[in-house]
Amino acid sequence: MKFIGIIPARYASTRFPAKPLAMLGGKTVIERVYKQVEGVLDDVVVATDDDRIFNAVTSFGGKAVMTSVNHKSGTDRVYEAFTKAGEGNDVIVNIQGDEPFIQRQQLEAIRNCFTDETVDIATLVKPFKPEDGFAALENVNSPKVVVNKNMEALYFSRSIIPFTRGKEKDEWLAGHTYYKHIGLYAYRANVLKEITSLPQSSLELAESLEQLRWLENGYKIKVGISEIETIGIDTPEDLARAEEFLNTKRLND
Repeated sequence: MKFIGIIPARYASTRFPAKPLAMLGGKTVIERVYKQVEGVLDDVVVATDDDRIFNAVTSFGGKAVMTSVNHKSGTDRVYEAFTKAGEGNDVIVNIQGDEPFIQRQQLEAIRNCFTDETVDIATLVKPFKPEDGFAALENVNSPKVVVNKNMEALYFSRSIIPFTRGKEKDEWLAGHTYYKHIGLYAYRANVLKEITSLPQSSLELAESLEQLRWLENGYKIKVGISEIETIGIDTPEDLARAEEFLNTKRLND
C-alpha cells in the first residue's frame, strides 16, 4: 500500500492567526511539520486556502495544493487535496499543521494499523500515567478514548470515561488505563470519500468531536498506541513553549 500524508493548513485562526507561518527555531511551523513527515510516508502535501502558505511551502521545496476557503473541517480540506494531488495512494494520513514535533514512530504506528485489511480508519492514543495527575485527565481539551479488546474505538469524549465508581479521584489513574486521543488520523481512500459526504451527527455536535460522526455511521476506528508526548501549537504561548523545547533538545543532542 502507498501512504500519502496531507497537512491541512489555514491562515485564519481565532486564537493564533497566521500560525503555519510563525517562526520556530528559524523555520516556519509548517516547514517543521512537513520535514518531520517527509521520507516516512510515500508522499506528503500541504492543503491550504491561502497563497502565503502555498508560497512558503513551495519556497522550501515542499508540495502544496490550494483548496476551498469554505471547508468546515480539516477532513474536508484533506479530501479535496487528495482528489487533486493524491492519485495512486491507498491510505491518506491527516497530519495536523500545528504539530512540528510529530515523530516517525507515531507515523509508523498509524501506518501499521492498516496491516489489517478490515480497518477503515486509524488514529493514535497515549496512555495517561498516574504521574500526569487528575487535572490532566479531566482537561476537556484532551479528549479521552475507550477501546475494545481489539483496540478499536468505542467512544471519544471530552469527559472522563469510564467513570471509576467507589474510588477517590486521585486513585483513578492508578486503577485503570485511560487513553488520551492524539489527533492523527488515517483513512482508506474510499472511506475518506464516504465520510466527507456524511451530515454532522448529534454526538459530534454535542462533544464537538468529528470522529463521533464516523462511529455513529458504523465505521471502525483502529487505535494505535504512542508513548510520545508532542507539543501542539494552538496559541502564541504554545509557540513559546515549543521554542523552549526545541532549544533544550538542541542542547541535549
